[in-house]
This record gives sequence, structure tokens and C-alpha cells, in this order.
Amino acid sequence: MRYLFGEYSFDVDRREVHRGVDVVSVAPQVFDLIDYLIRNRDRVASKDDLIRAIWNGRIVSDAALTTRLNAARIALGDSGEEQRFIKTLPRKGFRFVGAVREELEQVDAAVTDHQQVELQQPDLALPDKPSIAVLQFENMSVDPEQEFFAEGMVEEIITALSRFRSLFVISRNSSFTFKGRAVDIKEVGRRLGVRYVLGGAVRKASGKVRITGQLIDAVTGAHLWADRFERDLTDVFSLQDEVTLAVVSAIQPKMLQTEIAMATRRRPENLTAYDFFLRAIHQYHLTTRESLAEAIKLAHRALELDPGFGSAAALAGDCHASNVALGYANDPQFDCKEAVRLARLALSIDDGDPDTLSRIAVILAGMVGDSEAEIEMADRAVALNPNSWRTWNNRGWVYILAGLPEEAIRSFERAVRTSPVDPLLHMTFFGIGNALLRLSRFDEAIVLFKKALRHNPSFTPAYRGLASAFAHLGRDAEAHEAAGRVLEVDPAFTISAWIAQVPKHSTLFVEGLRKAGLPE
Repeated sequence: MRYLFGEYSFDVDRREVHRGVDVVSVAPQVFDLIDYLIRNRDRVASKDDLIRAIWNGRIVSDAALTTRLNAARIALGDSGEEQRFIKTLPRKGFRFVGAVREELEQVDAAVTDHQQVELQQPDLALPDKPSIAVLQFENMSVDPEQEFFAEGMVEEIITALSRFRSLFVISRNSSFTFKGRAVDIKEVGRRLGVRYVLGGAVRKASGKVRITGQLIDAVTGAHLWADRFERDLTDVFSLQDEVTLAVVSAIQPKMLQTEIAMATRRRPENLTAYDFFLRAIHQYHLTTRESLAEAIKLAHRALELDPGFGSAAALAGDCHASNVALGYANDPQFDCKEAVRLARLALSIDDGDPDTLSRIAVILAGMVGDSEAEIEMADRAVALNPNSWRTWNNRGWVYILAGLPEEAIRSFERAVRTSPVDPLLHMTFFGIGNALLRLSRFDEAIVLFKKALRHNPSFTPAYRGLASAFAHLGRDAEAHEAAGRVLEVDPAFTISAWIAQVPKHSTLFVEGLRKAGLPE
């Protein structure tokens, strides 16, 4: 008998553990411990259970048991913090939570032979953007009908990821060729030419469905993300939508953050247009005056190397527009003109990319002001990719600028739901606070402005929001403190200069700034 989970195979008869093609060295007692937990994975194994099974009931210390558990986790690339395979349930015991598939020895031999033949095929080069394959999720239920549910789940995830034009996604026809086989994730990456592989499992029991997912870097074998979702099995299609959104909202930002981290570590002379674009995104995420200026330079370098890089043009335009909207612009008229020029350039290059469309909609909403056209564009971006934080976030700003704060709040809340760990969440919370302030819901606005600052303490606009909201409530001391933070960061700040930079301002916002004592 052999158990397959993650990138590991656990051969009971040969007492061997393999990670891909590599043999993992495991001490006999550690092997027995893993074996016992896997065989009893449908329940929690208590400390006494393990002592009876591994030590034949002999008295052993807690330290000895902890040492064996740590060794088991290390052998499986697990840890006490991650608990990807072996989970500790405080005061209850331990349980093997990895998705496991069982194979008989004769099947293993056939699979191995098949894989050896396929290994002769050439490896594919990685694309110049994040690339992912989603493998068929394992059906861990006794109900064979759940096989269709598992396939449907994967197809939905592939479709949702495919809406991001910044990703290269392998079709189901290619990724499903590995279905029902023990695979080495690194080999999958080489065979399909992808950097990332998403795998998972589905189990149905007692009216509930549990879905587990794991995102793995196929080049290094490192686990980047893992999570479990458990839902009531009522409406299958709604369940698929809900879990798909949860998975995509976790892995898409995670992949982008990993790509940005790799780009910022590369040597400058090796940069490509896409590397410059990733570096520009990193600076854009910081949303300071200096970082936006750097992002503009990097985005223009990407455009110089690739004049057809529509996303880079849209990002540069977004940075210029942000300078104006956030009050950073030294020459607002220049930034406005550049934002509109770059937005129209991006639109001429690619009018079908949802993220680009949503950026352009915000730029034109702030700089041109044709609300009907911009709302239509923002709505189209959301329709093209309803799984994108950016499309929902930008739709919120378009609706704020159109004077529709209630609908803006609904869009921002959907953005948070779509990407609860997004590095730009401070912008979303600031947007909600801005909309609430326009609705005179000052107490609620303060909560959101503070939330924005917890996510990005250097985000000055949130201090302006706090100063205004506190002043409207007559909380003068707190209003003056927030106003002081504004002047600390920008000593030359004046309300009149800010109004000139931000033509589509809120009257209530400005009134609050005056009450807070900021200089006219």
C-alpha cells in the first residue's frame, strides 16, 4: 500500500517516504507515527493512542512525543506553525489533515513506468508573467458523484483565474492529464511550463463539503499558501462560486506578491519590461509621494522596452491621477494631462483587459467627468472579472466621483470580500470612509480611516479624513491631533492648494478640514 499526499508518497510495504523522486530519511518510530496518523486520519488521535501504538503502552515523556512529532513534520516539509499535514488540536490530540490518496503496488508500478516515458518529453520555458496550472482535485468521498463536483470546482477556479490577463493559466485539458496519478509538482511545472501549481481535495460527509487547497512554487517546491473551506452542501452551484472566490482571492494576490519579491531581488541589468512593471507595482502599493514618483519612472521604462504594454501605460496614468487625488501633485495640470494621455494610450492598446479598463474609468472620472461613460466602463470591468479586487475597488471610486456614495460602499465591500489580504486594502478602507463622510456618517467614517492607517501607517490622506470627521463631531482635540499629523508629513499643506489639486472634492470633507484648524 502507498499513500499519496502533496508532493509525497508514503510506501508502507517498503517503509519508504519519497518527495517527488527524492527519498526522505525517516527514523523507524517517526515512520510508525506518520503511518498511524495517516491510517487513522478520519479521527483525532489522542496522546494515549499514540503511546499505545508507537511505544506499546510504555511510559514516555511529553518531550519524547513532541520530538517525534516535530521530526515527522520536518520529514514532510511541515511545521508546528503551518500544520499543513499534521494538526495539533489543543487538549485533544493530533490528526493527519492532508488530502490522501491510496494506491496499490501494482498500480504504482504502472504509473511509474508511464511517468518515466513522459519524462523524456522536453520541458517548457516559463512565460514572462505569473503562470499556474490547477490540477484535478482529489475526491476523498465514498460518493463517486462527488467526482463531478470536484471537476466542476476546478473548472470554475481555472475560469476565474483566466480572467486575470496578468496570469498565464493552463487549460483544464492539459492540467487534467495528471488526474489519478502520483505526480512530482516540480515535474508538473517543467512539463506544463508553469511556475505555480494549485492542488486540492474534496470530501463530502454529513451534509457538508470540505475543500482543501495548496499553492506550490513548482520551481522550488515551496508551499506558498494552504487553506481549508467547509460549507453546507445545499446549493452546489452557489457553493462552487463561494469556494472559487475564496481560493482565487487568496492565490492571485499571493502569486503577484511572490513575483514582485522576485523582481525586486533580481540584478538591475537583467530587468525586462515585465520586471520594471512589477517593480512599479511594488512602489505603487506604498502610495507615498516618493513611491508614486518612482512607480511612474519604472512604468515608463517598461513602456520604452515594450510600447504595446497596455497595463504599464494604465499603471503610469493611475500614478499621475493618484498624485492629483491624494494631493501629492506639484503641478496638478501636468499630472491631469499625463493621466488622461496614458489612459487613452492604454485603451488604444487593449480595451478588453478588466484591470486596465477599471484604472482608465477612475482616471477619466477624476480628470474628465463624463459620469455615464465612466460608470459604464467600470461596470464592464467588473462584468469581465468579478473576482478582481481592482475592478471592484476602482468601481467604488468611480461611483464616489459620480456622487453615488451608497453604491460606492457596496463596491468597496465587494472588493474587501474579493481580496481580504490585498496590499492596497488601505485604499479600499479609505474609500469607504470617504463615502461615509459624504453621507454624514462621521462615527463610521472614523472607524474606516483608522482601519486604513492600521494597514498603512504612512497613508497621509487617512489623517485628513480623520481630521475632518473628528471636527464634524466636535471632537476638537482628536481633530487637531490628526491635523497635526497632516502638517507633520506635509508642512506646506493648505486647504486652498488641496482644493486646486482635487477638483472633485466633497464639501463636507473641506468643511471638516477648516473646523480642524488646517491652514486655509
